[in-house]
Amino acid sequence: MINGESVSRETQERLEHFVNIFKKWNATTNLVAPSTLGDLWSRHIADSAQIFQLSRVPKIWVDLGSGGGFPGIVTAIFMAELDDGWVHLVESNNKKAGFLRSALRETGARGTVHPVRIEAAPPAIGRCDAISARALAELDLLFKYVEPWTEKNENLRCYFNKGRDYEAEVQKARGRWDFDLLRHQSSVEASSVVLEITHLASKS
Repeated sequence: MINGESVSRETQERLEHFVNIFKKWNATTNLVAPSTLGDLWSRHIADSAQIFQLSRVPKIWVDLGSGGGFPGIVTAIFMAELDDGWVHLVESNNKKAGFLRSALRETGARGTVHPVRIEAAPPAIGRCDAISARALAELDLLFKYVEPWTEKNENLRCYFNKGRDYEAEVQKARGRWDFDLLRHQSSVEASSVVLEITHLASKS
């Protein structure tokens, strides 16, 4: 069970294998803060799984600043269960990109790693259906990253995990951007949300 929902045995086994790979790599590569390792499943796996649970149909995803694989690898593992969809993981740090490649290969998850800066990713990846990011940047900067993809797909949906101060980010972003916003209460943390963004367009 993840966030109160059943997952298949195959997906559970893939997630457990991913956690083992993660712990091995994290011993030599700083993937997440050491203080959060004790609650890896609730703090990182379950929080990441919410993204797939909000959008269960196969999609072409772009995960920005994939780092330790949250939520990108978790989403790619769920895509393997569907045997459809794909996740493009964007991570410019070569060590972290190496970890992500290893995690995809060893778990059989559906994804590709792009070891480039986010600004260089749109031409390399092309059109996508959805974009995710977790603990990466404020909304205003995230929207700058996302804008090139919105020009290729007016129905693009973005899913951003945000903490308790998200409302200030929303108000700041509304000064420069038009967008529709749907707030999903986090299943993991009472003060957190997943923001679903659609119809993003710059006001300038």
